[in-house]
Amino acid sequence: MVAAALATAVVSPAHARTATTSALSPSAAWAPATTAQIHPGTMMYTAGAQCTGNFVFTDGAGNTYLGYAAHCAGTGTSTDTNGCQTGSVPLGTRVDLTNDGSLLSEGTVVGHGTLAYSSWITEHRLGTSDANTCAYNDLALVKIDAGDVSKVNPSVPFWGGPTGIDTDGTATGDQVWTYGNSSLRAGVSQLSPHTGVSLGDQAADGGWSHPLYTLTPGIPGDSGSGFMTQGGKAVGVLSTLGLAPLPASNNIGDLAKELAFAQAHSGIAGLQLVNGTEPFNPIL
Repeated sequence: MVAAALATAVVSPAHARTATTSALSPSAAWAPATTAQIHPGTMMYTAGAQCTGNFVFTDGAGNTYLGYAAHCAGTGTSTDTNGCQTGSVPLGTRVDLTNDGSLLSEGTVVGHGTLAYSSWITEHRLGTSDANTCAYNDLALVKIDAGDVSKVNPSVPFWGGPTGIDTDGTATGDQVWTYGNSSLRAGVSQLSPHTGVSLGDQAADGGWSHPLYTLTPGIPGDSGSGFMTQGGKAVGVLSTLGLAPLPASNNIGDLAKELAFAQAHSGIAGLQLVNGTEPFNPIL
């Protein structure tokens, strides 16, 4: 598939499963979902490029991370989507967090973090040569500043969840849910929730990616946003916009594979997804 990354086009001029209560995080451990300023769907600005956060993660030392796509910190063009061939800004790069950015500015910055992991940087370090890993492993983690962790809630706005990780991929026709927050929408949250359908797993890529259509396609700035399957299981991270042979489709990297790669090679001990505090509610 010919593909183009979604993130780098938006640049700030200033620079069948049922969710259960047991699958949710304790609300007391996080900021209230209704007032949290940092959450899945928060806008993330890295060296001027804007992306959308997907899910919240923690590690064994108690640090908190917000995930997005590795290409959001890439130094290539919008069509450079191979992590083994494209550079990245270094680990430790500052990332601004906001929810109302636009083409004019980043908006109101609600917190900060630093790039703590990038699958692309890791692939370079390891000398990864597997074509599917290079093409589709597109996950990065931003470590939230200690002073901003109190602003975090792990629930996906509007939908709730996640309730765990989907480990068996998607079948053709499976419904998916996401929350994209491109600055092209100028912080209008009513335009952010999307639902769509999977086009089925592609055997040729070893299960690393899942092409899909959403009611309104992901646009530049939605890159990095998380997708959930039935029951609120986190299934993938928005990576590319398909140009051919499936025009206007989106492609998500498989989160189970991406997270397993990070757990094995990031050096972050105890890395894990955090479930939402709010139940998954797929009513639109």
